[in-house]
Amino acid sequence: MARIELDRVSKVYPDGTRAVTELSIDVEKGEFLVVVGPSGCGKTTALRMIAGLEQITDGTIRIGGEEVNGVPARDRDVAMVFQSYALYPHLSVFDNIAFGLTLRGTPRDVVDRRVREVADVLELGEHLRRKPRHLSGGQRQRVAMGRAIVREPRAFLMDEPLSNLDAKLRGQMRAQIARIQRDLGVTTVYVTHDQTEAMTLGDRVAVLRAGVLQQIASPQVLYDEPVDMSVAGFIGSPPMNMVAARFDIDDAGEAAVSFGSHRLAVPEYVLRRRPALRDYRGHDLVLGIRPESMEDAAIADGPEGSTIDSVADLVEAMGADVQVHFPVAAEAVRTEDRETLDRDSGQVRSATGDTLFIGRFSPRSRIFEGKPVTVRVDTEALHFFDRDTGRSIRR
Repeated sequence: MARIELDRVSKVYPDGTRAVTELSIDVEKGEFLVVVGPSGCGKTTALRMIAGLEQITDGTIRIGGEEVNGVPARDRDVAMVFQSYALYPHLSVFDNIAFGLTLRGTPRDVVDRRVREVADVLELGEHLRRKPRHLSGGQRQRVAMGRAIVREPRAFLMDEPLSNLDAKLRGQMRAQIARIQRDLGVTTVYVTHDQTEAMTLGDRVAVLRAGVLQQIASPQVLYDEPVDMSVAGFIGSPPMNMVAARFDIDDAGEAAVSFGSHRLAVPEYVLRRRPALRDYRGHDLVLGIRPESMEDAAIADGPEGSTIDSVADLVEAMGADVQVHFPVAAEAVRTEDRETLDRDSGQVRSATGDTLFIGRFSPRSRIFEGKPVTVRVDTEALHFFDRDTGRSIRR
């Protein structure tokens, strides 16, 4: 395994399109780093530059401490797993896995041993003589992974390897990839647009937007402490609800945030955790509330000033929870990543022009479409952002 370093790496295509801008990331030995972001954010380009499949415009890439800017892909000793599997249809599973070793002239007994060891790890032992067309999508992806693992490379590079699988298979393969990477301890850079994969697989997650690194941190830190609205709006499913609001502190020192006809008390705990918030007294900002920070007030107790009254617009029973869409008479605020949020977020305008919030409630909730609902908000979990810069208001 090897450390991978990207030092101010940029990619500009001949037509002037800037895909990646001064990307600096250090991937430690044995680390599983996930690069996530919407389509077109530059994540696959970054991965291909590490692999040597894309020439960089500026900056430096090092693998194992060695600069590899001019090193051909075949000499970088990294293995890439593609979205499309890229298996040879006329070869058996055994021969597909063994292909790289065979090209290198590895002795046949060594090839046989290593292929069978990898097949056992990937639970492919009984399929070694079959052709790819006789395998399921998940099995084909495991063969593609086996072809990478058997080479014992310094690093794995994975480009959305699960995107062609159905939801059930993706879940199974996520667990298998995590287990294999943990057991092998190989440095891995994994690209995806699926935040569930990012949050469940990565030791750290790097969020890209328009070719620029927004934040890199552990999954929990990204969720709890997003640096700006773009990260907050991308991490979490459904996305964070965001509205224009006004923050104030009265003469008694009690803080509150108001939006439309609604008012939520801001606990002292939040002010201590976000001291810079006091500087916004009497000013507009952006309020963020995660769907899972809300609950049906009929079954959840809470302090005074922590509820929103509305009418249920749509109720979706999801099994583990109930997603309730309800209108709030306030101005919605979106990040610059409008296309992704508009497509993936339920935070849209209702028929009356109000902003639709989404809350994830307990399945015990008894809420019906068209009926009044009182929503309890965990006010200790509120997020605040500067309206002009989009940056999180913290310190």
